[in-house]
Amino acid sequence: MYWHDHGVSGWGWFTMTASMIVFWVLVIAVVVPLFRTFSHNRAADSARSAAPGGPRTGWSMPEQIHAERYARGEIDDEECQRRLATLRGMPPGSAKP
Repeated sequence: MYWHDHGVSGWGWFTMTASMIVFWVLVIAVVVPLFRTFSHNRAADSARSAAPGGPRTGWSMPEQIHAERYARGEIDDEECQRRLATLRGMPPGSAKP
C-alpha cells in the first residue's frame, strides 16, 4: 500500500539532507572552538607550572619572562630594575628584582 516512499518527495529528501548538513556544521562550529579554548588554557597552565620554580602568584606573564631572563643572566641589575619599573608603571630605580 503506502510502502513506496512514505509520502516524501524529492524536495523532502533535499530538505532532510540539507538540514543534516547544517546540523553537523553547527555542531562542529560549536565543539571546535570550545575544544581549542579549553586545550589552550590547559597548555598555558601546564607551561606556567612546568617553569622552573613553578607558577609565581601575583606576577604577570611579562614580569615572569623578565625574571627568567634575569636569572639566565641575559640582562644585568641596572637594566633589570629599569625594565621592572617600566612594567609596573613606577619611576626607574624604585623596583627591586
